[in-house]
Amino acid sequence: MPYNLNLAQHIQNILGDRPGLVEKKMFGGVGFILNGNMACGVLGSDLIVRVGTDQYSAALSRAYVKPFLTPAVKPMSGWVLVAMQGLETDQELRQWVEQGYQFAQSLLEKK
Repeated sequence: MPYNLNLAQHIQNILGDRPGLVEKKMFGGVGFILNGNMACGVLGSDLIVRVGTDQYSAALSRAYVKPFLTPAVKPMSGWVLVAMQGLETDQELRQWVEQGYQFAQSLLEKK
C-alpha cells in the first residue's frame, strides 16, 4: 500500500527547511530525519511519531493512537502511529510533528 502523499506534503510544509532535516523514503513510506534521528514519518495513511519513552504512555492514551509495531509484531517503545482521524485539524498534525521534531532534537547527532 503506498503512503499518503498528501500527509507527507503537509509534514513538509510544517517542517520547512530546518537545518539538519532530511526526508528519506523508507519502510514503504517516508521518514523525516533530523541529524540522523527519525522524528516522524508516514506509513500507509498513518503518521509515525517518535515521542520517546517518557511520553509513550501519554501518547498511547490519546484517541486514534496505537503502538508502532516492528515486522515481528513487537511494539517499539517510544514510537506511535496516529490514524488520520487523529489528524483532522492542522493544529493536531502540527502538534504531533513538532513533538517528534523536539524529541529528535534532544538526541545526539548520528554520523
